[in-house]
Amino acid sequence: MEWSADSLFILCAMYKRGLVQVWSLEQPEWHCKIDEGSAGLVASCWSPDGRHILNTTEFHLRITVWSLCTKSVSYIKYPKACPQGITFTRDGRYMALAERRDCKDYVSIFVCSDWQLLRHFDTDTQDLAGLEWAPNSCVLAAWDACLEYKMLLYSLDGRLLSVYCAYEWSLGIKSVAWSPSSQFLAVGSYDGKVRLLNHVTWKMITEFGHPAAIHSPKTVVYKETEKTPLLALGHLPFPPSRAGTRPLTTAESRYEVASVPITLQTLKPATDRANPRMGVGMMAFSADSYFLATRNDNVPNAVWVWDIQKLRLFVVLEQLSPVRSFQWDPQQPRLAICTGGGKVYLWSPAGCVSVQVPGEGECIRAGMYYTHTPGEGECIHAGMCVHTHTPTHTPHTEARAQLQVALGSTQLCPWVTSPPPHHAGCLPRGPQPLCPDPLATSPQVISQCFLFAGIQAETPWPSSVRITSASVSWRPRRVSGQL
Repeated sequence: MEWSADSLFILCAMYKRGLVQVWSLEQPEWHCKIDEGSAGLVASCWSPDGRHILNTTEFHLRITVWSLCTKSVSYIKYPKACPQGITFTRDGRYMALAERRDCKDYVSIFVCSDWQLLRHFDTDTQDLAGLEWAPNSCVLAAWDACLEYKMLLYSLDGRLLSVYCAYEWSLGIKSVAWSPSSQFLAVGSYDGKVRLLNHVTWKMITEFGHPAAIHSPKTVVYKETEKTPLLALGHLPFPPSRAGTRPLTTAESRYEVASVPITLQTLKPATDRANPRMGVGMMAFSADSYFLATRNDNVPNAVWVWDIQKLRLFVVLEQLSPVRSFQWDPQQPRLAICTGGGKVYLWSPAGCVSVQVPGEGECIRAGMYYTHTPGEGECIHAGMCVHTHTPTHTPHTEARAQLQVALGSTQLCPWVTSPPPHHAGCLPRGPQPLCPDPLATSPQVISQCFLFAGIQAETPWPSSVRITSASVSWRPRRVSGQL
């Protein structure tokens, strides 16, 4: 299930049936049904304009481009089955596609307006693993599979600009990230290092290692600690809740500044198995390109934050649980971290904080996503969506106050629950509830969704955190948002 870029359409793909259905939010009576038939369906996604759907058939025989406006169909043959085989430029004008023909790798660049082939060239790779456009849409990065360390950089017209290889005869590239300014390309590898390439000569500027022991006094190490408060006898629930539904107490989590030297908790990878948990598997630049956040899979509980200006390690955050994902705020250097538990962790150069996400029963926070909805003179809505499973609805004023302080918003909308039919599909223009009082909803509802919405102040709050499960997503629009 996926929203279009302008949030006017929603796509639902049923891979086993080979069907794709599309609904319009502005015209509820309009819908579209795409049946791939015997060709099957293994992947489906939107084009950047939100008016074309790209379906990949079984065995990656072809990609079918369906137009919702003209009802035309285009076919692209020989797509390669690789993790990052399709990438679009940030302006949505071009698409790069990895192809496999006659046991050789190729790259095709298409114009997204009419899906005409612009360039087609072969790559000097044994097994092309992924493609990634630079944010300025001028350079395309292509890298080989993990068995060989090779990074190739191409121009828009298909010219090979540079080839970079750090070492040979060992596992190679695992992750790639462009800086928003397109000046730096970070390459994470299985040896636990990040190598930073510059955009002028495409040579390495420096490399960042991820040692388990931190010795430098200039590096600040934040360590998460947890404390379970004592529960008085008078606070025990009666009648007692069913076993396994919820804990009696909620552990309080906070950060403490650890003294160096300190040794981080490491994980020994199983080298005799495929895809060992080792190397730099996650990277992300801040919006201003001043910081780079990384995670070494050998040390899954830690996040390294590097100062790109001074080319040194700035901060290390050690969590109690393995880090599942992190995202930068698109407007300021603020990092949100998710470990799959009931808390969200926020870091900025001013410090860091642990925030308890409200929820009853067993719930998992699987990921996060920062969003930004521009608009002049209008309410800028931003929110946090959490999908949990719970038998009741309970407001959490303390956790709400924590999150309000952590995110720095001037005012927060009341809690919002998501059982049907309360959600009308649009956010209000102000601190108003999206649906009736949570306490007035049925206690039999088994799922609930909490949403924070920032409202306009003298300085509008421009960003948000989204935490979603596989079945619920939050997508903002220019003025309002839908759930």
